[in-house]
Amino acid sequence: MISHALTIVINELNAHLATYGGTGVCQLGNLAEGFHSGGGNGPGVARDILNLSLVNIKEEKSLKNLPSYTRNDTKLTAIYENPPVFLNFQILIVATHINYTSALLMLSRALRFFQHKNVFTQDNVAPGSITNNQPINPLDRLDEFKLIFDLYSPSMEEVNHLWGTLGGKQYPFALYMLRMLDLKFSAVHSESGLITEIVRDFYHKDTVASP
Repeated sequence: MISHALTIVINELNAHLATYGGTGVCQLGNLAEGFHSGGGNGPGVARDILNLSLVNIKEEKSLKNLPSYTRNDTKLTAIYENPPVFLNFQILIVATHINYTSALLMLSRALRFFQHKNVFTQDNVAPGSITNNQPINPLDRLDEFKLIFDLYSPSMEEVNHLWGTLGGKQYPFALYMLRMLDLKFSAVHSESGLITEIVRDFYHKDTVASP
């Protein structure tokens, strides 16, 4: 589901970059693997692209205490299952261009894109953005989603730790907080009927006299 969410955003961003003309491309990749050697297709990230990397995952604590059941008023039943896990992701967007001016240009286009459109739902993205390069297994796909991108401003210390962890030199980048992706596996633990009536008429039976 994480890969599908980011793929949807990348498809939308690539459609936006295409409006400028040229060959601006955004891809998903792990910067910690380094760059392609000699422009090949081996392990690592390609040069002259915008690269998206997932660098951190945080649980949304405010939505942790949700009920473990849902009501089905049609069947008058209660379905018991674990509540979904709501997650926030820190997404690193890096311009890997060899030419520094081109890197700043492409990064500014990405920033303008997320300023223009920072909320992605199944209703406001192109249908092709959802289906293009989607996961093969239907269980890994998003049916309904609301992805919110907020620009995150790290301190210099955080920037130093981030690029030190990635093991490379710093490139032009922006860091976004992606909220709120809920992860849930459709597995019902149990199902039971709802209480529809409470009887309040209590009375004591007459004591039977002893013979």
